Amino acid sequence: MEQYCGLITGNKESVPLKSISVTLSINDFVASVSATLNYENEEKVPLEAIFVFPMDEDSAVYSFEALVDGKKIVAELQEKMEAHSIYEDAFSQGYQAYLLEEDDYSRDVFSCNVGNLQPGAKVAVTLRYVQELPLETDGALRYVLPAILNPRYQLSEQSAKSCLNIKTPMVPLEDLPYTLSMVATITSQHGIERVQSNCSLSPLQYLADDKTSVQVSLAEGHKFDRDVELLIYYNEVHSPSVAVEMGMQDMKPDSLMGAPSAMVSFYPDVPEVEATKACGEFVFLMDRSGSMESPMNNQIDSQLRIEAAKETLLLLLKSLPMGCYFNIYGFGSSFEKIFPESVKYTQETMEEAVERVKDLEADLGGTEILKPLRKIYKAPSIPGHPLQLFVFTDGEVSDTFTVINEVLFNSKKHRCFSFGIGEGASTSLIKGIARVTGGTAEFIIGKDRMQTKALGSLKLALNSSVDDISLSWDLPPCLSACILSPKQTAICRGQRLIIYAQLTGTMPQEESSGEVCFKYTFKGRSLENRVTFSLQPKTNASFTIHRLAAKSLIQTKDLGFHETSERAKKDVASISIQSGVLSSFTAFLAINKELSQPVRGPVTQREIPRPVMSTSHRSYKVKLCGRKGSVRRMLQQCAAADLKLGEPEFSSPRKKNTESLSVTEKSYSSTKKNEDKVSHKGFRENLLMQLISRQKGNGSWELDEDLAKILRTNLEDIMTANPVKDGDPSTWATVLAVLWLHANSEDLKCEWELLERKAVAWLHDHAGSSIPMLLHAGSNLLKLPVTPAIFGF
Repeated sequence: MEQYCGLITGNKESVPLKSISVTLSINDFVASVSATLNYENEEKVPLEAIFVFPMDEDSAVYSFEALVDGKKIVAELQEKMEAHSIYEDAFSQGYQAYLLEEDDYSRDVFSCNVGNLQPGAKVAVTLRYVQELPLETDGALRYVLPAILNPRYQLSEQSAKSCLNIKTPMVPLEDLPYTLSMVATITSQHGIERVQSNCSLSPLQYLADDKTSVQVSLAEGHKFDRDVELLIYYNEVHSPSVAVEMGMQDMKPDSLMGAPSAMVSFYPDVPEVEATKACGEFVFLMDRSGSMESPMNNQIDSQLRIEAAKETLLLLLKSLPMGCYFNIYGFGSSFEKIFPESVKYTQETMEEAVERVKDLEADLGGTEILKPLRKIYKAPSIPGHPLQLFVFTDGEVSDTFTVINEVLFNSKKHRCFSFGIGEGASTSLIKGIARVTGGTAEFIIGKDRMQTKALGSLKLALNSSVDDISLSWDLPPCLSACILSPKQTAICRGQRLIIYAQLTGTMPQEESSGEVCFKYTFKGRSLENRVTFSLQPKTNASFTIHRLAAKSLIQTKDLGFHETSERAKKDVASISIQSGVLSSFTAFLAINKELSQPVRGPVTQREIPRPVMSTSHRSYKVKLCGRKGSVRRMLQQCAAADLKLGEPEFSSPRKKNTESLSVTEKSYSSTKKNEDKVSHKGFRENLLMQLISRQKGNGSWELDEDLAKILRTNLEDIMTANPVKDGDPSTWATVLAVLWLHANSEDLKCEWELLERKAVAWLHDHAGSSIPMLLHAGSNLLKLPVTPAIFGF
């Protein structure tokens, strides 16, 4: 396919969207966003421009307006069918018209129609929204401005109402014909430690001496060729808080928007508890559709999604506790499973699953997740082993609400941990199926490692949950609190809980306060947190808390175009129009009838191209040849490479490489050094996978030639150095393997921590008092520092 440059589509047509500018304001864990789309018609005919774009499903869009020739035209929120009808009438009469709507089948896809854009006209369309920011496992708050909207797999029986059916052209990332600028201001009472991004940023500017306010922006010249991710680290994230916001004065005092609203945030800082040895049925549902052959990101050395998924499955299998139950499903247009039903985790079943995982390919066609989900839910429950479902997908499905409803219907019997792979994964699907079951949702973009996030979620699944959650309020006699959020009785360790409430009654005139008590149980212990808050809140012009509360209500009631009852549709539309928050049953509409004369003549339609994750046919084939069957072939190639790559230095723990791998404007020698570092890092990770692949289900390693190669020594020397000659050789081998992990892969510890726990537990059962002697001898053999704490000493 030919590639063109400039403001043109693949059909050499002019593109009226010139740029997107974003102003972002983050206050603690809430983001307020203003995004302006700048249009210009450089053609000689009037246009209708259609732009389909992604947005996080938690976004509460509450304002849409157009600036035409210095005149602001503010859109009204109306019932969707009525808005469409009015738009078409105004459009046919030649008036300028603007329509913003959410997709019928997914909460994270929006379309913007700009109708009757005159030749030479410039229009700035601005939408505003607020959203909660999710919390990462390392304590960072995560904001993402999505760029990539992948094609969604369309079921044949679905209606053509989806705005995804608009055949918007897709262009390679590097040829995207519009640019992005973004300025972010971040404030927090706890102090801002640092801000990280997957894109180049301007230098951080602290706006206050106590580091409670900071400003940062995308570096000049940024192309909107990837999702923009910000990770914000505060000095304290566990502090509970309550924020109260006054209602709108022109609304009824007891209405959703007229009464004061409260946002309660709890993030229990509960200790990590050793996982139980045999509890849980773990089912891994892995996307094997054709799109999983795509790279994880647009970096040259990016791993294919299917290969990262296979490596992740291998780590998960090795990390499961003995005695649990497990199974693995692969899905596309059809689905397959490794075992007819979930099996008990033993050495034999683990080995069989590992061999089957090595042969998995992205060869099952489209993305049809409903059938395997229903098959999983129909299987009989295993007493004493609650179902924990892990779903990995690049999220390219269009029946999002149907899938979420199926998971919701079965939510009482399991928790779902979901993973969106690569840019463009549906936030509506990934977040939705986790939210309705009390699980967690993770997104793997840029240089994120799927393995790290999956193992982090497995740790949550294996740990005890925070249960029996309840809230009690201590308010003045004239006030009462009504919870607006869905009831949630349990959360995983490491999860944050946000609850919205409406305060009804009379707010006290004098200075006073209220208190909320958050009670829960953990490992049989009853615990509580109390927070005192002011009842003299300031008015927020954006009514952020009210709109987030309305969004929470809409998410609870809105089950999609076909799944929602007529009564619920009316409720959603009523909440949407009252709060000004967009829903799938409403649309923003603006009409400019103050033209000197309506636009005349036929109007040409221009669909704004969107970026797509793709590579050229040639480079894609190269990636396939280099990555195909990587888990098995990787181990084979590493074994052969052992003799060819020289002697890497593994005698001391490897430090994290924080140096950028960019080679722009660097000398050849500098580039070569970076290439060597990448090669060494890949070699080291391959050795890690070799070591992990040899671990037995009970946590131990066998003493053999293969282990000796990984340890960079020979079997005879290992056997000679064994201080317990008459003991089980596996105890000696396991001590050496654990020492190697700590010395050579400390920066990937989160990926092997669970399987190391199994190894140490096995050692305590089988080596006991001889562990210190084995540890000392192992340190001398491998020339590593003694670290008794690893083994619990």
